[in-house]
Amino acid sequence: MKKSLVLAMAMALGVTASAYAANPFSDVPAGHWAYDSINKLAAAGVIEGYGDATFGGDKLMTRYEMAQIVAKAMAKGANVDKLAAEFADELDNLGVRVANLEKKADNVKITGNIRYSYAEKDGDIDGFSNKLRSRIWVKGQVNDDWSYTGMLENNQDFTDNDGEEDTKFQRAYVNGKLGGVAVEAGRSQLTLVSGNLYDTRYDGISASYGKDVKVTGFYGKPTNQGKAVQVYPKFMKTELEYDNVYGAKVDAKFGVVAATAGYTVFKDATSSASAYNPAKGDYSGASLGSFALDDNKIWNAGVAFDVAKDLRLTADYMKSSEEYVTKDDDAIVVGLSYAGAKAAKVGSFGVYGKYYDQARSTVVAHTMNGEYGTHGFKGYMVGANYTFAKNIVGAVEYYDLEDKLDNSDAKTLWSQLVLTF
Repeated sequence: MKKSLVLAMAMALGVTASAYAANPFSDVPAGHWAYDSINKLAAAGVIEGYGDATFGGDKLMTRYEMAQIVAKAMAKGANVDKLAAEFADELDNLGVRVANLEKKADNVKITGNIRYSYAEKDGDIDGFSNKLRSRIWVKGQVNDDWSYTGMLENNQDFTDNDGEEDTKFQRAYVNGKLGGVAVEAGRSQLTLVSGNLYDTRYDGISASYGKDVKVTGFYGKPTNQGKAVQVYPKFMKTELEYDNVYGAKVDAKFGVVAATAGYTVFKDATSSASAYNPAKGDYSGASLGSFALDDNKIWNAGVAFDVAKDLRLTADYMKSSEEYVTKDDDAIVVGLSYAGAKAAKVGSFGVYGKYYDQARSTVVAHTMNGEYGTHGFKGYMVGANYTFAKNIVGAVEYYDLEDKLDNSDAKTLWSQLVLTF
């Protein structure tokens, strides 16, 4: 053993030699240059020597033997990060984990999931979907207060033999704290009114303050705005888009009740129309121009609470300033759920259902798994999920929705299997 290593480990333990019995090893006499340090380490239980009461200082140690010594020193509170880093593999084999060292080594973490989904669509909207979606999440720690998150997404469509697929960088944002305010900025997820109003990415910034009563403000550009409005009768369709979105919401807890209230403005709305092409049976006809619409201003309120153990009731209400296509401007969504599948718990499961009655102006980017009409909708869904193995969760959902203008039916049986890593 090298002199510098013995002295360094003894100093790291911060103990004095006088407190311990003399001459722990027969081959390390009291006058030896390393006597005090070896005495400290032996008394602390960091080194043991050999069965014949010798230290064997002239012998070469294996890396595994050295890792055992480092592990014991760490258990005694010694600051041996450099040695722990050098013998990280051996320490891992010994089952030793060092939180500070791991924090430094895992500055960037990569996680992800793979989702296979299949859906059968019936009623006036017919067809099926067959897709594979892969997501890779990358999170890097900038400092103690700020981190960066990115997400790469690949989608493959198996509905035909074309092999269509695309890969996009779907998320890229930073989050952290400025004083007591939590800030998130970049291309991130925006979920409004439990996802019933908007539930996809946006380019923007949000700031939140508080815990039991949390106030959040946000501003940005919506990047995925859902379906076009098909005007009845079917001589044209209009694309409805907004340039910006901003708003504020308050989330609070009152005992077992979680309540929320908010105000959202989808600003600078534009409607562009294209004519129906009877030869092709689609809307590839002449452009009918575009025109500006008033801003879509939505108030919302909601509650959620457990009515019994693992049985949760949710209710959300929205009121819009606009009427699109039909003469209604509000929405109500009520949900009931029992338990829920947990990826880490094999055999866990959940069942759930929702009732919807939503005007078109309260649906900007609703990313639920069921097919729905373009003029607002009403109806219900029921679903169940189950954990088959650790990090392997399946789900089945059934939707029965009706278009609020032409009463067309949209029934969807949707299923998925998600593998998380």
